[in-house]
Amino acid sequence: MSEVTRILEAIGGGEPGALERLLPLVYDELRRLAAAKLAHEASGQTLQATALVHEAYLRLVGGAGNEPRFETRGHFFTAAAEAMRRILIDRARSKGRQKRGGGARRLELNELDLASLPPDDDLLALDEALTKLEREEPVKAQLVKLRFFAGLTDEQAAAALGISRATAARYWSFARAWLFHEITAEPGERRT
Repeated sequence: MSEVTRILEAIGGGEPGALERLLPLVYDELRRLAAAKLAHEASGQTLQATALVHEAYLRLVGGAGNEPRFETRGHFFTAAAEAMRRILIDRARSKGRQKRGGGARRLELNELDLASLPPDDDLLALDEALTKLEREEPVKAQLVKLRFFAGLTDEQAAAALGISRATAARYWSFARAWLFHEITAEPGERRT
């Protein structure tokens, strides 16, 4: 059992001070993931990897008296991926851009570089489609979040979800095709 898993169990058991021991153990990995996400952000952006990690961590641990409950290391990083996703989506929305139209280009998932963030309009379209996928196929949506927003490899994401690598590969293929359809389809052709 890893030290992170032991600390997560201690947090779940309400052990005083366990939460403070978690950040130093996961900080470098979270920072690396955040840096990968921000490396290809448009020039002039102001969000730094350190700020993204800190904001995501604050969202994970909540306020005083709100001790989070993470069952495993995979569960923690799934929650971290979701927190980073929400932060990036909130930033894109706050820029006041339109979701569709207005000269926005479509996101091509076939050519998607997972190490880079798409422009804000594409990120919002992806988020909208991912929200729909989450309602229909929650595990596949979690896989997308781990691969795209947390930057995990297929092996790491499979381990975090407790599925085989082969299953993760099938889910990844399905999710990419599903999301591609949602993002590129005309409004009448989209799933409801």
